[in-house]
Amino acid sequence: MPDQGYVFRTGWRLLTSDVDASLRLRLDGVARNVQEVGAEHLNDCGYADVHPHWIVQRTVIDVLTPITLPSDIVFRRWCSGISTRWCSMRVRLDGSDGGRIETEGFWINMNEDTATPSLISEGLFERFATTTDDRRLKWRPWLPGPASSESVTPFPLRHTDIDLFKHVNNTIYWQGVHEILAQYPDVVSAPYRAVVEYRKPIQPGEPVRIHSALGNGEVRLWFVVDDEVRAAGLLAAL
Repeated sequence: MPDQGYVFRTGWRLLTSDVDASLRLRLDGVARNVQEVGAEHLNDCGYADVHPHWIVQRTVIDVLTPITLPSDIVFRRWCSGISTRWCSMRVRLDGSDGGRIETEGFWINMNEDTATPSLISEGLFERFATTTDDRRLKWRPWLPGPASSESVTPFPLRHTDIDLFKHVNNTIYWQGVHEILAQYPDVVSAPYRAVVEYRKPIQPGEPVRIHSALGNGEVRLWFVVDDEVRAAGLLAAL
């Protein structure tokens, strides 16, 4: 975490709706909290109305020590890389129970009317850049390759999964990750890393299946619609 620059801090209690059967904060709960912290961050710096619409291209969640109920959570958010239309934002979660989770998201500033990447205003750019020297951030996929069919799990969608841009909200994919995580519990005992990398939006009503495979101590997974990979994921020990 930077020792200078604009590091946003907020916090609240761990919600009962975000924990699993062992009272641990779930991955989809982490993603929802990170999304809300991002909204508060934009409001704090005065750019919530200027840049209200963002999509995430990749989310990395490192569960170093699980956060368990009951717990208060302190969130710290800062920029780790930025370019003219997107930025990489880190969020650190510290639980009062001693838990700690670190995340990084590759966020793209969107134009709602054209549904295309939009320029970040100079003021926000300079504010975010106080915590990074990387001002020419480029997108590089981490999880290339086609899907494997070692195991296939249906993932039916609901109307509540759809967001403003009329496709599946990024947090919903993490519920699918939990379906796969349950099949490989020994691989993801803490500390572990979970990654979801989004390739193409999933639309309402599309039939989604999650392909997964275990190899070299890692679990790879793919969200597939009609043989086309829409998102890829990784579960691995740290």
